[in-house]
Amino acid sequence: MKKLIKRLFIALFFLGAIMFILLKQPWFQDRLLQTALENLSTPASNLPNDDSLTAVVCGSRSPINDPNRAEACILVQAGEQIFIFDTGNGSAQNLNNWNIPWNKVKGIFYTHLHSDHISDIADFHQGTWIIGQRNTKQKVYGPEGVQLLTDGIEMAYTKDYFFRNEHHGDVIAPLDIAGFDTHTVDLENPILVDNNGLRISAYSVSHDPVDPALGYRIDYKGRSISISGDTIYDQNLVQNSKKVDILFHESMSLELLDLINKNAKKANNVVAEIVTVDILDYHTPILDVVKAAKEADVKHLVFYHHLPAPRNQLMEDVMYRGVNEIMQEWTASHDGTMIILPLDSDEIIITSIN
Repeated sequence: MKKLIKRLFIALFFLGAIMFILLKQPWFQDRLLQTALENLSTPASNLPNDDSLTAVVCGSRSPINDPNRAEACILVQAGEQIFIFDTGNGSAQNLNNWNIPWNKVKGIFYTHLHSDHISDIADFHQGTWIIGQRNTKQKVYGPEGVQLLTDGIEMAYTKDYFFRNEHHGDVIAPLDIAGFDTHTVDLENPILVDNNGLRISAYSVSHDPVDPALGYRIDYKGRSISISGDTIYDQNLVQNSKKVDILFHESMSLELLDLINKNAKKANNVVAEIVTVDILDYHTPILDVVKAAKEADVKHLVFYHHLPAPRNQLMEDVMYRGVNEIMQEWTASHDGTMIILPLDSDEIIITSIN
């Protein structure tokens, strides 16, 4: 046994020495670099190829910072089409990191116009325009005020559009499709997409003084998802989420916010002290989220837009204490949490795109 270990050690030593020498050789460096660049030019996404309804959390936190999470964003893939629900800070980079095919992004839907839900809109536009090579202006849907948002981005990026076109030409950066095709949601006509077995509809939620604020329901060939956006407990959300496979719902921990508030007082952090009280009246405490999910008879509840986002298992345990006593089918999401709903099935697959 000792001789075998010695031989293995010698073999590993020589292999390491050979590799060290090779890594110093220009021809070997060039070959490694060429292989790496080939992989970069043909990136593969971990989104399912089979026809299904799939959702990926591309941003799981609220405005309270967490270096490992982006702000609110949900990606939904229905067959070959991708739709984005909110574009919080950091979410576009997540899509780039996961090699999401920008050419499949067919629409962006906003729940409301708080900064933590809209701040990456320009990066999403560039992704679908330059990388995705879309052939129409980017479709955007949202509540009253969304036209101001897209008009403002177009004004701010006017020079950028022209510079890119002047440098790359019409093949890469055509000016006639730069910008947005914006649709203000009319809740009297809530169905926004209805084709090829896919229906996306909007419903109102309660996020006063933010009014209107929207939730969205996505139905695709017998599978279904509801997305709350920001809201308090709301019967309208319950009614519009009846029997969905997945309910994505914002979550607020009263216990953790109380601790943050007390620490803010001790540190004389007036802003944090005030904000941690102000936000209590327009978000949903976690047990009220569970109540809504139970009343809607959803199959699986996914918490996102965590207030605050737990940074370790202890925080997560405290944040979701008591949930298991009421409901067993739930997930506290992270950036990259992926839920796959195969067609012609009741199966719910919880995994990660990372």
